[in-house]
Amino acid sequence: MAKIDVEKLRSKVPSVFKLVVLASRRAQEIAEGSPKMMEAGPKEKASLIALREIAAGKLVLSEKPVKKRGKKSA
Repeated sequence: MAKIDVEKLRSKVPSVFKLVVLASRRAQEIAEGSPKMMEAGPKEKASLIALREIAAGKLVLSEKPVKKRGKKSA
């Protein structure tokens, strides 16, 4: 079983919730055929690869500003 240092992950993405979203989105990309950013075995799961990429600093969270919806004029 592979071990990922949680503290190393938390140093890259301080919010656990954002970390989960980032890892799950990246794992989805990998599962759909997106190229991996680091070496991985043929049987290695996409979720583990995503976490390893985050821990290695190859994947970072960038926050896009949220657009506020304007009120519609009647």
